[in-house]
Amino acid sequence: MTTETETPEAVEAPEIPEIPEVPEVKRRRGIYLLPNLFTTGCLFAGFYAIVAAMGHRFEPAAIAIFVAMIMDGLDGRIARLTNTQSDFGAQYDSLADMVAFGLAPGLVMYIFTLSELGKLGWLASFIYTACAALRLARFNTQVGVADKRYFQGLASPSAAAVMAGLVWISTDYEITGIGVIVPAFISTFLLGLLMVSNIRYRSFKDLDLKGKVPFVSVIVIMMIFVLVTIDPPIILFAFFALYALSGPIATLIGLRKRQRQQAAGTAEGVAPDAPAAEVVDATDGKQQPAKDTKPAPAKDTKPLH
Repeated sequence: MTTETETPEAVEAPEIPEIPEVPEVKRRRGIYLLPNLFTTGCLFAGFYAIVAAMGHRFEPAAIAIFVAMIMDGLDGRIARLTNTQSDFGAQYDSLADMVAFGLAPGLVMYIFTLSELGKLGWLASFIYTACAALRLARFNTQVGVADKRYFQGLASPSAAAVMAGLVWISTDYEITGIGVIVPAFISTFLLGLLMVSNIRYRSFKDLDLKGKVPFVSVIVIMMIFVLVTIDPPIILFAFFALYALSGPIATLIGLRKRQRQQAAGTAEGVAPDAPAAEVVDATDGKQQPAKDTKPAPAKDTKPLH
């Protein structure tokens, strides 16, 4: 009896449906409008200061630099509050600061009074402008590394405020001649050096503007506004001049305190740990530490029997 063996038929694999390709969604390119509007306002104010100085309207030129400071202070804070920071905004802000706080103050001061010094005048103006550019470049490279509570070197807006305040005061009180040329030349040169120095200045970026403050703080802010309106050029110039001097003064105080602490630590540390007296070896003339001169133990002097 013969048995027939059935061969299994090959099972075909089920066809896998093709997944349609999802088209790549292209991100919409653009910039944040709100913070960049204030940055543009800062740039416009700095450019207007140069144009006004060319027309010998120095008071509006000085006021425009202060307006640029307000715009520059608002754009960064608004970007952080609204979470609209971007690399484009950071670069745009740096370029606007170069025009408003580097080029504009230097040219305004040169047209106002430094032009009377000839080559020495425009060299001082160029040194200020170049130091402002170096200060901004160094700041951009230290973002995320340096301590946010302090600036390394005087910030360019503060230096520009001192320059603009000096021009504003001289215009209001009609100070001319040697009475303004010498202070303008010294200020322009020293402010440029302070911007590229390693002196630390408080940045006040650690202030919490979102948190609650005592009621007295509102009264203090109101009194500051009233004080500024009494005589804006004098008050603003005095405030930013004191801020520019606060860095060197704090640095000198810190150095003096550190020297006193080191001197006190040295005086306290040497007394208990004073080294042993040194003696001169008669054989070779070299100094050797004094040997321990403990008394020798007494010999046994038992009587002989």
